[in-house]
Amino acid sequence: MSDVLPVDATITIRAETSVADPDTCKFTVSRTVHPGRSFFFPAKELAAGSPLPERLFALPGVAHVLVAENVVTVGKDAGASWAALKPGIGTVIRTQLATGMPAILEAPCTAGALGRADAEVRAVVHELLDQQVNPSIAKHGGKISIVDLKDRNLLIAMSGGCQGCAASKLTLRHGFEIMARRVAPEIVEIVDTTDYAAGKKPFYEQTA
Repeated sequence: MSDVLPVDATITIRAETSVADPDTCKFTVSRTVHPGRSFFFPAKELAAGSPLPERLFALPGVAHVLVAENVVTVGKDAGASWAALKPGIGTVIRTQLATGMPAILEAPCTAGALGRADAEVRAVVHELLDQQVNPSIAKHGGKISIVDLKDRNLLIAMSGGCQGCAASKLTLRHGFEIMARRVAPEIVEIVDTTDYAAGKKPFYEQTA
């Protein structure tokens, strides 16, 4: 599988720098980024486990992030340039939408529960899949299932629309893996056992 981003030409993003605060820019997306209430991340540390804010904070100069439905508002450090930041922010948002995964982790953080047995870790991951991950990727006809969890190694399989989709690796590595490691930091490795060759390609075709 390739990490090449499947481009969806129907997604448009309009960037508007605030007149009142030149260090704040609103990115209005033609598609819902994350439904429901607003989520504000005033610091990088508070974004851990939420795929979109975590990747936005990885861009040099990003100071804070607000996600509300189809609007992503980003604040930058005073010394950073919007000319340099805007293209990267647009790429991160489009990548997030391509994964089909939730942009925000709404499950509680369990970073302090490192002594749990495999059965407990499996239950936490299963809840994450049931409550947040699979309802989102089901919109694309996809599903992620737990195959096994042994010695802190989580084996998963992708099925339905995900099985033959070129965006499936993005869904796994840039979405599910970030969220799973946040709710279950005990996980050593996430192993994808999906037989991609047996799946159909319902959404994106790889190009040379």
